[in-house]
Amino acid sequence: MSKRKVVLTGASGTIASVLLPALRERYDLTLLDARAKDRNGVEVEGLQVVDLMNKDRDSYRQFFTGADAVVHCAYYRVQDQGDDAYFSSELENLQLAYNVYQVAWEEGARRLVAASTNHAADFYENYALAGRVPMVTPDQNASDNWYGWAKIAFEQIGQVYASGVSHNERPLENVQIRIGGPRETDLAEAPLGDLRRMRRALAVYISQRDMSQLFIKSIETEDISDDLGVPFQIFYGISANSHAIWSIAKARRVIGYAPQDNSEERFFDLIQAHMKAAGKTSG
Repeated sequence: MSKRKVVLTGASGTIASVLLPALRERYDLTLLDARAKDRNGVEVEGLQVVDLMNKDRDSYRQFFTGADAVVHCAYYRVQDQGDDAYFSSELENLQLAYNVYQVAWEEGARRLVAASTNHAADFYENYALAGRVPMVTPDQNASDNWYGWAKIAFEQIGQVYASGVSHNERPLENVQIRIGGPRETDLAEAPLGDLRRMRRALAVYISQRDMSQLFIKSIETEDISDDLGVPFQIFYGISANSHAIWSIAKARRVIGYAPQDNSEERFFDLIQAHMKAAGKTSG
């Protein structure tokens, strides 16, 4: 049986580096990015260097032809953190997303799975960590920064395509994954005894195998339609963490996401060290 053809954008980036081992094994991959080397300076095998910010989609159309699915992880990061530069860069990221959606749709891709972010609802984060609001669901979106604001718009581009673009045409099915913390080092890097940092790191953690499972099931689940029949979903990307502040119930129900890891178990020894430094005992 032939492998599905899947295009991965942002293939030299952080999120793609976590996903690549599992995706390489399972799919016929086309890897695209604006740079050939990852953040460690290592060339990514098989990567095609392309500028997906270019509005001339014919310059990279051939890479999307015949694709069953697209995993969109590409992101343009601005160096100047001033508000004007940041806002402008996020507008460019929306243009980038539009280019990828449009060429994927034009070339007949069935589905697009996009790397969104928990920051699309980070207005609620402090309240959730303090126990002032219940578990945050994927249906909620509100941000207090331009990055999160842009990701809300980014997700809504997907809604437009899933709805059949603008003239009830063929939909481009899509899943938006609000990724939490895919790093193994967040808790170790928190100052010992800083229980708030510890709490957040435990809440947002997602292991490599859980994130790979989440993306693979988002690609392969046959029916991702919502209650209105629109093939569009937003899921939170975290493991089965005891201290979660974001709900993964929808991902469990729609695509059968079954995370194998729990940050409280994974980082048990570090939790003990933090509690000891804070003068508390864990139970």
